[in-house]
Amino acid sequence: MRFSFWPAPQASYTDVLELAQHVERTGWDGVWYADHFMPSFGDLSQPWSEAWTTIAALAAAVPRLRLGPLVTGNTYRHPAVLANMAATVDHISGGRLVLGLGAGWQENEHIAYDLPFYTVAERLARLDEACQVIKLLYAEERASFDGRYYKLVDAPCEPKPLQDPLPLMIGGGGEKVTLKITAKWADEWNVWGDVDTLVHKMGILDRHCEDVGRDPSAVERSAVALLFLGDDEASLKQIRERGAPMPANIGTVSEHRDIVAAYRDAGVDELIVPAFNLGSKEQQIEVLDRFMEDVAPAGR
Repeated sequence: MRFSFWPAPQASYTDVLELAQHVERTGWDGVWYADHFMPSFGDLSQPWSEAWTTIAALAAAVPRLRLGPLVTGNTYRHPAVLANMAATVDHISGGRLVLGLGAGWQENEHIAYDLPFYTVAERLARLDEACQVIKLLYAEERASFDGRYYKLVDAPCEPKPLQDPLPLMIGGGGEKVTLKITAKWADEWNVWGDVDTLVHKMGILDRHCEDVGRDPSAVERSAVALLFLGDDEASLKQIRERGAPMPANIGTVSEHRDIVAAYRDAGVDELIVPAFNLGSKEQQIEVLDRFMEDVAPAGR
């Protein structure tokens, strides 16, 4: 199983680069970045770096890690524009990009920038068409497409990505529609969740794959969860009782070894650790190093 890191988007690029270079040196497999322009609540004045320019910079500066957005909001960019962006970054990285894509959900960004938000059903339908547009641009010398939401007329995408195919990751856990879109188009899939959540949703994804005639093993699976790693049982108990704001794995080194082994045994290919609750840059490095040295070997 791979292990990857997700730095906080409000961190400075200098800190993000230092953290990415550190996890590369210490055995991590990837680095991901959120495609948002502001927080979803709270202080909207804090710095918030744009995802794709950051990823392109990391692609040039960090030579080994897989990297990509977790995940791109489809409503922010026309999929043909996104396809060209991703192909270029794949060349910058030497063939290490994963194109993460989702339907989009953060309403305050759409209001702030006058971006149409649509209904949930419309956003999902646009995501389905966007996957077709991107795949077509990469497959054809000139692509034409006449969809409900997107149209291409003899459209080029040159250069093509170095990877063939460039991995398309769908992010989201909606069981009726998102996972069906994943089954049709995705090379990889990502969702927030603990082991039980992943087991449940992977079972549904497998059935959708079978329904559309795809081998379920053709879609790699990745999970995200906050990491609370410590030795103080009383503090860990308080975190469990208080509850984390997002899905989280909470425990001692020994408990986390069991957790990552359970993800691996369930069929998860990659576990992504966000920085959101890990404190300062120095504190992040301390926790990440301990995880890589003492926990990750149980999931390899």
